[in-house]
Amino acid sequence: MKTKVLIVDDSALIRSVMNEIIRKQPDMEVVGVAPDPIVARELIKQTNPDVLTLDVEMPRMDGLDFLEKLMRLRPMPVVMVSSLTERGSEITLRALELGAVDFVTKPKLSIQSGMLEYAELITDKIRAAAKARVKARTVAQSDPNRVSGEGLPLIRNPLTSSEKLIIIGASTGGTEAIKEFLTQMPSDCPGILITQHMPEGFTRSFAKRLDSLCKITVRESEGGERILPGHAFIAPGHSHLQLVRSGANYMTQLDQGPPVNRHRPSVDVLFDSAARFAGKNAVGVILTGMGKDGAQGMLAMRNAGAYNFAQDEASCVVFGMPREAIAVGAAHEIGALTSLPGMVLNHLAAHSSRALRV
Repeated sequence: MKTKVLIVDDSALIRSVMNEIIRKQPDMEVVGVAPDPIVARELIKQTNPDVLTLDVEMPRMDGLDFLEKLMRLRPMPVVMVSSLTERGSEITLRALELGAVDFVTKPKLSIQSGMLEYAELITDKIRAAAKARVKARTVAQSDPNRVSGEGLPLIRNPLTSSEKLIIIGASTGGTEAIKEFLTQMPSDCPGILITQHMPEGFTRSFAKRLDSLCKITVRESEGGERILPGHAFIAPGHSHLQLVRSGANYMTQLDQGPPVNRHRPSVDVLFDSAARFAGKNAVGVILTGMGKDGAQGMLAMRNAGAYNFAQDEASCVVFGMPREAIAVGAAHEIGALTSLPGMVLNHLAAHSSRALRV
């Protein structure tokens, strides 16, 4: 069975290019194209698509308004098509909060040739979206100021030593998963390093958004920062994020080397550096995502003495990266997204208690 795709974009050129890209795929078919959400609404009823590609900014009805209604009334996998601007990144992050599975950015120059160069990326995201778990959104879930995990008991971690670190990797569905995790972290939690597959420009907006919601400080890494308790650093979209050691201190380091597993930033690069420089002082967390990036790096962390957690299949948007990490034996424990923050903090607290008794 081919994946049925409906293209929604106010640009005739983008519609044409997307149509061309998708029609060339043997496992996909375009069941309709729409210039705005009003036409799209009727085409959804007629064609019952598996995946929708949706422009962020459109006439007649804003893309976000349409997405919010769609995820409440007829939830389905949606891949947003966004512009590489600050406004575009903020709107796209809001779309992911509303339930979009993923996004792809429009090239700044020569849209037609640029989109054709992006063909592999676009089609990979559509394939992942077709397998994604999409749930109906309630009004409360779509509230941008809602703190995920509200009502859960906050498990404070008494360990404030700068020796302990939490290392996180994620991809498809990861923006919301990371938000769910970080909003549960107490202000004195160990320092956190994060690699989320995301283009340059979007990571800065993502970090700002998280910083406004969390008890901890969240920043896009600029490289050279000392990693302290209560602080999280996110890999910028243009560079690999690595952990290094400078004397007694853990520091961040950025590297613009070639992509690893087709990604820069790469989760494997971050996890490998944690294995080398943190060893048993690190706790690894691998969250929802397409592909296998992070599996071998997490295994290296385990072999170096780190303790690792993987998100379970039921709570993942795409159970790709956690599945691969579990398959190679890298994860010690597997848990639902809502449970992982408590599992990590309980492990750190227990480890701290044992250390104090020794």
